[in-house]
Amino acid sequence: MPFRADPWLHVIAGCMSSGKTDELLRLLRRAEIARRRVLLVRPAIDNRTPGEFAESRSKARYPSVLVNREEPSGILALARERDADLVGVEEAQFFDDQLVDVVLALRDSGRHVIASGLNLDFAGRPFGPMPLLMAHADQVTTLSAICVVCGDVATRTQRLVGGRPAAVDDPLVVIGGYDHGAMETYEARCLRHHEVAAPHGVTMVPGLGTGEVPSSPGVGVERSQAG
Repeated sequence: MPFRADPWLHVIAGCMSSGKTDELLRLLRRAEIARRRVLLVRPAIDNRTPGEFAESRSKARYPSVLVNREEPSGILALARERDADLVGVEEAQFFDDQLVDVVLALRDSGRHVIASGLNLDFAGRPFGPMPLLMAHADQVTTLSAICVVCGDVATRTQRLVGGRPAAVDDPLVVIGGYDHGAMETYEARCLRHHEVAAPHGVTMVPGLGTGEVPSSPGVGVERSQAG
């Protein structure tokens, strides 16, 4: 579709390795061709690449500005300061829920906003402000990946700690990884092969499950993977 210059909220969602960052950066480059003034922001907690640019798995890069994840209101000040008419938000799931009000304020001010992020966390729960952003969006693009186990369509993000599925009550956000030093990795998986371990201290009884599952884990930062 042609680039929209009117107030518009476009949300790009999906699991890891689904190409979210590539799609976001592609749209930003198109906007530049249309002579839009573009600002790309991402949460300061996302330290996978230097703060001055966002980078996808395919090594595509675009200049970016880091913003405190707990103070997304800073995006409004940056947009005014740079006179941006298009604001891109990378890794939107890591921002505080205030991001929703900030994004709506940007749109109400006449700007085009494109936000990308994981729609579900490692346990398959709606992630951060993404559900509300998707509900308010004028356009939603949902991307999928390829399951590393069977090659089918993947819609889930698998977290592995020491090669085993993470527990459902593990922190949602893990700053710097786990204290015990176990290797933490992520994979794209289909629903059939997506696994979440029982809560710590609970033994899974075959056929009976583990009882009630926590609706949200403790505060910690799930490490997302670009794209």
